[in-house]
Amino acid sequence: MMKAMQITEFGGPEKMSFIDLPDPLPGADEVLLDVLSIGINYADTHQVENSYLSAQTLPLIPGIEVVGRTPDGTRILALVSSGGYAQKATAHKGALIPIPDAVSDEDALCMLVQGSTAWHVLKSLGHLKPGESVVIHAAAGGVGVIAIQLAKLWGAKVIAVASSPEKRDLALSLGADIAIDANETDLKAAIIAANGGKRVDIVLEMVGGETFDKSLESLAHFGRLITYGMASRVPPKSVAPGALMAGSKTVSGFWLAHCFAKPEMFHTVIAELFTMIADGRIKPVIGAQFGLSQAIEAHQQMRSRGSTGKITLDPAR
Repeated sequence: MMKAMQITEFGGPEKMSFIDLPDPLPGADEVLLDVLSIGINYADTHQVENSYLSAQTLPLIPGIEVVGRTPDGTRILALVSSGGYAQKATAHKGALIPIPDAVSDEDALCMLVQGSTAWHVLKSLGHLKPGESVVIHAAAGGVGVIAIQLAKLWGAKVIAVASSPEKRDLALSLGADIAIDANETDLKAAIIAANGGKRVDIVLEMVGGETFDKSLESLAHFGRLITYGMASRVPPKSVAPGALMAGSKTVSGFWLAHCFAKPEMFHTVIAELFTMIADGRIKPVIGAQFGLSQAIEAHQQMRSRGSTGKITLDPAR
C-alpha cells in the first residue's frame, strides 16, 4: 500500500483526500517508480476541477510529474501515467529523463513543465531574437522565473509583470530589466512606458481576461503574444482577425502536451536545461515545499497567486 492524494468528485482543492491505496501496476513498457519528490503545476488545479484542456476521469490521483527512482536505482524525472501525488507511480519508459548528479530533485522538477514551457514559448512560438522586448506576466511564477533567465541569456529586454513588490524584486534579482505592477489601472500604458514609450515585441501570457486584452493592444507591428494558460479563470475578449492584420500581430497558443511525443522538443530541451542548471546559467526558484498530506494547502496557495517559483510535495510526509 502507498499514501496518495485522490479525488472522487470534481471541485476545489478541498476535494482531495489523503488515503491509502494499492500500489499502481505498471503496464507494458512501463516502470514502477519510488517517488522522491512531486511537482505541482497550475494544470493540476484545473485537473481537480475538470477544467483542464483534456477531460479527466474519476477517481483521480492528480499530478503528472515526479522525480523518482527506478527499480535499478536510477534517479529520473518522469511524466507519470498513474497520477503523481503518490508515494509510488508508473511511467512509460519513453517518458523517463535521467537527472545529472549536479541537479537536485527539486531543481529537476522545475524543468519538466515550467522550464520546457518557458523555452518553447520564447523560442518555438515567440521566435525571440536578440534585442527584442519581452513582457513576462506572472513573472515570479514557475514559468516566469525561468523565462526571465532564458530571455536574458538569449539577448532580450525583459519587462516583468508581477502583483507584489516582493515578486517584482525577485524578478529583478533574476535579471529582468524593469518590473511593473500587474494591478496597474492602465496595464497597456504601463507596458509601453516600461519599454521606453514603444510597443513590445513578445508577450508571454497565462492570466487571461483583461491581462490578455491589454497585452494584445500593447504589441508592436509583427509582435507575438503567446498564451499558455488562464490562471484568472476569466476568458479574454474574442480576437478579431482584422485587428491582427492591422498590426501584423500574431496570437499563438501553447500546450506542452503536444511536445511529449517529440523527443527533440521534450527530452532534448530538458537535457539542455539541466546543463544550464549544472553550469550556473539558470537558477531554479523553489517557492515552497509541502508534505504530500498538505496538497490541499499547496493548491490553495497556488490559486491565491501567493506563491513564487516552483511548489513541490514531499511524499514522505
